[in-house]
Amino acid sequence: VQLQASGGGLVQAGGSLRLSCVASGSVFRINVMGWYRQLPEKSRELVALITDAGTRYGDSVKGRFTISRDKAKNTAYLQMNSLKPEDTAVYYCNVDGFKDSDYNSFDSWGQGTLVTVSS
Repeated sequence: VQLQASGGGLVQAGGSLRLSCVASGSVFRINVMGWYRQLPEKSRELVALITDAGTRYGDSVKGRFTISRDKAKNTAYLQMNSLKPEDTAVYYCNVDGFKDSDYNSFDSWGQGTLVTVSS
């Protein structure tokens, strides 16, 4: 299963961006779609994830970011509002699920999209 992430770019503090992540290939069922980010010289951290049961957010983005998905399009979105310079990072999408009705699983990562927030 391949993931294509897009939507990153340069924005001023207080601005907004929307990231998209499309899963393609052998997708039978998606369990979790999520976004993680890697800040310079830091480990990768959870930004947000979405399942059938609901959503979960990292503490630093609660109230500012919203994750959503279009099941029919195997696409996840991350709406990022009130962006801060400390949100500057490479954002990665992650999707796990099943490839077929035999429940062969997959856990895929996108290539990363850079978000830069200027002060």
